[in-house]
Amino acid sequence: MLTKIAGGITAPQGFKAAGVHAGIKKNGNEDVGLIYSTVPAAGAAMFTTNKMAAPPVQVSRQAIERGAARAIIVNSGCANACTGEQGLKDAQVMALETAKALNIDACEVLVASTGVIGVPLPMDKVKAGITQAAAALSENGHEAALAAIMTTDTFKKSCVYEFKLDGKTCKIAGIAKGAGMIHPNMATMLSFITTDAAIAPAILKKALSEAVELSFNMISVDGDTSTNDMVTVLANGQGGNELITSTDSPAYQEFYAALKVVCTELAQLIVRDGEGATKFLEINVTGAGSFADAKLAAMAIAKSPLVKTAFFGQDPNWGRILCAVGYSGAKSEPEKTSLDIGGLTIVSNGQGAAGFDTDKLKEVMAAKDIAITVFLGMGEASATVWTCDFSYEYVKINGEYTT
Repeated sequence: MLTKIAGGITAPQGFKAAGVHAGIKKNGNEDVGLIYSTVPAAGAAMFTTNKMAAPPVQVSRQAIERGAARAIIVNSGCANACTGEQGLKDAQVMALETAKALNIDACEVLVASTGVIGVPLPMDKVKAGITQAAAALSENGHEAALAAIMTTDTFKKSCVYEFKLDGKTCKIAGIAKGAGMIHPNMATMLSFITTDAAIAPAILKKALSEAVELSFNMISVDGDTSTNDMVTVLANGQGGNELITSTDSPAYQEFYAALKVVCTELAQLIVRDGEGATKFLEINVTGAGSFADAKLAAMAIAKSPLVKTAFFGQDPNWGRILCAVGYSGAKSEPEKTSLDIGGLTIVSNGQGAAGFDTDKLKEVMAAKDIAITVFLGMGEASATVWTCDFSYEYVKINGEYTT
């Protein structure tokens, strides 16, 4: 049984964290964070598919190939992206300085950065921040570490769960940052997950890949896949369960279920904090010929500026939704397609449904959480994507991002 509990990224046994202000951010907030396992841990990660992947992604991608990691060092305020050879050297120095401060190998350190693209890291401040963060590590450092990864986020994104494996109580915790430049293909944000469950690296990697496909890869705020983003999970085995070595075991199913819940909750929190968002939109596509088709259609709706602005303006312009389905590339036939908004049938067999309650639809469009369901009539597959609306505030935030 999965139970939500209080705490943060250090709730699983054997983890410490810290967050400090090193002077990278101009607002004086924490900007260097550190997460550390006091014992060796299995590790897995997924990274952005953006061809302009930032140096921290390159360094972490190489490090995690071992299937093990003990520390994650992250800075906010500067993405260290599109910074050339110097940027790569700086990311490598972040790993080396962290390793030295913790007395571990540099290959056990994952590096992450978030913030403005094209600006070099102020390495004197970063190195000082790493030293400060290492000295400040504690089991109570989770709030400061979470604050250190935030940029345009308006609230902290964190969750912790407790579950049983082989009669042993294990915990899993996650934090995330992200509000803009959000569109998955792994990935579109930073997310760090810790667990004291014992699981083999290859099995952990498979679990993360499958969980991400149904969570972080099913969200979109603005259709932009970032240069820096990653999701990582460290599993240090301190929960005392028998090592999970097979995906066929009941213990794996329990672990996977917990990981999927954490990933989904964090992904939805990112959407709820979408830059300038006033609506949380759940888009369900059912009756598709395949999962791939269902996702194509759902993502087309989620990414459509016309759909997103209509929901911001509470305008029930449902033709925009069907239009997105039609150009998505998913197999569909107009005469088989139906649409519900907030439980109201708006379109039936490709045509506007007669007699639906227009006053009720106005109430639905005014709500903060709205469910949209498209039935394609082509098969049995389905997919759910989460997105938000586009508001005036989104334009303002991104029009003034570096100024």
